[in-house]
This record gives sequence, C-alpha cells and structure tokens, in this order.
Amino acid sequence: ETETGGGGGSGGETHTVAMTDDLIYDPEELTIAPGDTVVWENVGDIGHSITAYEDEIPEEADYWASGGFDSEQAARDNYPDQGDVGGGGTYEYTFEVEGDHEYFCIPHEQVGMLGTITVTTEPQGGGEVAGPAVPDSAKSLIVATTFAMMATLLLAYFFLRFGGDSPNIETE
Repeated sequence: ETETGGGGGSGGETHTVAMTDDLIYDPEELTIAPGDTVVWENVGDIGHSITAYEDEIPEEADYWASGGFDSEQAARDNYPDQGDVGGGGTYEYTFEVEGDHEYFCIPHEQVGMLGTITVTTEPQGGGEVAGPAVPDSAKSLIVATTFAMMATLLLAYFFLRFGGDSPNIETE
C-alpha cells in the first residue's frame, strides 16, 4: 500500500526512512533540502503511522500524516482504520517548507517512536566537519573534574615528597 502526500515537489532527492518491528524510525533524524521527498517504508510486520505533531512543524507548512489527515487530532481519532501503514507498505511526503518537522507513530508514541525531518538549504557534508555540540553544563563539569584531579595529584605529591611532616619544625 502506498500513500502520497505533499505538494508537487521541485524534483528533489528521495530519502528513505525504515519503520521497524523494534519500534523505531531509522534514521530517527534526517536533514533534507526543500523539494526533497521522504519515503517511510515499513520493513517489519507491525503496523505504524507517520503523524506530524501539529505544533512541531513550521507554521507555514501544511499538516501531513499517513492517512491524509488535515490535523493531528483527526489522525489520532481515526487510527488504525485510516493512516496505518502495514508491513511492506510505504508513505511518502515532499517537504517544501524549511524548519524542523517532528513526527511520531500513533500506537508507539509512548515507547519513543519519534522522528524529526529537518528541511534546510544549508549544505550538508563537505567543508569543515563540526564536532558534536557540548552543552555549557558539561563544559563546567569537565573543568571542575579536571581541577579536582589536579588538586588530588598535587596533594599526593606533597604527602609522598614530605611524608606529611613539616620539614623545618624540630620537636623536643
């Protein structure tokens, strides 16, 4: 069974997202260009949906979901009678509006079957490779841990070097 949604694309690339019996979208996050089409393919036996979070897609974007619904509530209310993509089935959508498009599987949302399609004109790949973003809290933790380790090493050095005694104090 194949369902198609979205506008008439500008002849962009086609990307595939697998829906598995492990209850995941593979890949969970995908970056594409405007006009590209994403094909979700059910590679398992368990039925899934592809349902956009109405509040988590760009404001200018049309709502999209397997089953051709025009709202998230309609998709939730009519699943599984409409919108279920069974084993071997596909659903495709052509993305025109830039931004993050977050989506989920209605029956498996609670176990984390979620995905994000990022639509951008920024070039992907080539040029400099950026490393992973490190949050400021992690950087602070690294600095504090490094300081604690250095202080411990310094104390160990002095105790080993001087044996814990003050070298210039004479006792009677």
